[in-house]
Amino acid sequence: MTTKTLRAAALVLAGALALTACSSGGGGEGDGDGDALTFMFRGGADEKAAYQAAIDKFTEDTGVEVKMTVTDADQYATKLQAAVSGNKVPDVFYIEQANLQSYVASGVLMDITQQVEDAGVDLDNIWEYGVDSYRFDGTLQGTPDGALYGLPKDVGPFAFGYNKTMLEAAGIPLPDKDVPLTLDEFRDIAKQLTVDTDGDGALDQWGTGLNVQWNVQSLVWSNGGDWTNEDRTEVTVDTPEFAEALQYFADLTNVDGVTPSSSEAATLDTYQRWMAGEIGFFPVGPWDVSVYNDLDFEYDLIPWPAGSTGESATWVGSLGIGVSNTTSNPEAAVQLATYLSTDAEAQQTLVDANIQVPNLKDMAAEWAAAPDAEPANRQEFLDIVEDYGRAMPAAYTYGAQWYDELWVNIQPVLDGKQTAADYLAEVQPKMQALLDESNTNAEMAGGGA
Repeated sequence: MTTKTLRAAALVLAGALALTACSSGGGGEGDGDGDALTFMFRGGADEKAAYQAAIDKFTEDTGVEVKMTVTDADQYATKLQAAVSGNKVPDVFYIEQANLQSYVASGVLMDITQQVEDAGVDLDNIWEYGVDSYRFDGTLQGTPDGALYGLPKDVGPFAFGYNKTMLEAAGIPLPDKDVPLTLDEFRDIAKQLTVDTDGDGALDQWGTGLNVQWNVQSLVWSNGGDWTNEDRTEVTVDTPEFAEALQYFADLTNVDGVTPSSSEAATLDTYQRWMAGEIGFFPVGPWDVSVYNDLDFEYDLIPWPAGSTGESATWVGSLGIGVSNTTSNPEAAVQLATYLSTDAEAQQTLVDANIQVPNLKDMAAEWAAAPDAEPANRQEFLDIVEDYGRAMPAAYTYGAQWYDELWVNIQPVLDGKQTAADYLAEVQPKMQALLDESNTNAEMAGGGA
């Protein structure tokens, strides 16, 4: 999309918001519902049920009715944008990190800094990463000094899991829960696990089955590489550290043979194979736990394998809960957002549904140490949030097109037809042009790099 097109789209959005601001309804979806707040979010059946229970308690305590609108994850962004364009901005709604700056610039989100302070919320007891993800100082997002435009719905540490039952059956010592495997150690174990278990001549068990768009970050960061410089103005993928990590990832399939082939993955993807007990090592997010705990094998968490730095790395996602700048009931809307993010009883309802890590640090410590914890090493989730987790590369930039460009033509690398180094040299200028455009658009909209 060109800068001219983006500017036109921004003007259309600004016009829609101006109409919304002038309307008497405020949170448009609440029209016709009296004093009811509208809350829009995304999730499956477990999340919907947990939120219904939490909001029922909110209504009981405050007398404020809440009308929930829930979508699946794939449809949420489109439906929220339609609500914004149609002057029906929900009073309270999920916000993604990568959309924060554009929603601030276009006036969708309310600055809730003062209201949260007046409410006496103990932000020191909430994960800094979660709170800071929704701060913006007009130039940079994610800084502790920025104004607060939302509160964390959650933090999503992307952990590394292994099939404990499989390793025990193979007579392989279980990995240390505190010391990461080296990349060589990880590959060696993965090779031992990649076997034909039923003797029919075809592999039916693999060491791992990772997805490049969600898993190569760990390898790159732990190998000393990164996507951009610190102020997010220069793309830095064309480096030996980045190339070595991406080549290692591709070689797991093409050289080491420890992942299902593309044809095997097309028949049954690696997520489904993990669920069926056919894969030894696989990522685990807090959102997976309610499903994984019912699998027919025992699994647990370990640190991500470490590259040349000797240290694990992975990403931490987050969703935020924001308040419409045009809500007709700002006090109640901020109260609802604060309640869902920081109230101990509400958090307990969501945590009991096995859909997230507690936002409250003291609650999270008790949760991780529970004797009946599933998975047993829940502490790994907290170690990621506190220690070695990072924001995704495009989480704090004005749009993600520059980042998405890396994946567009990466398949030849994954198929062993192009080296990682050659591809990264080819794609970096394209990514840089898109990042430059992103930063220009941010400046035009009143933001920054």
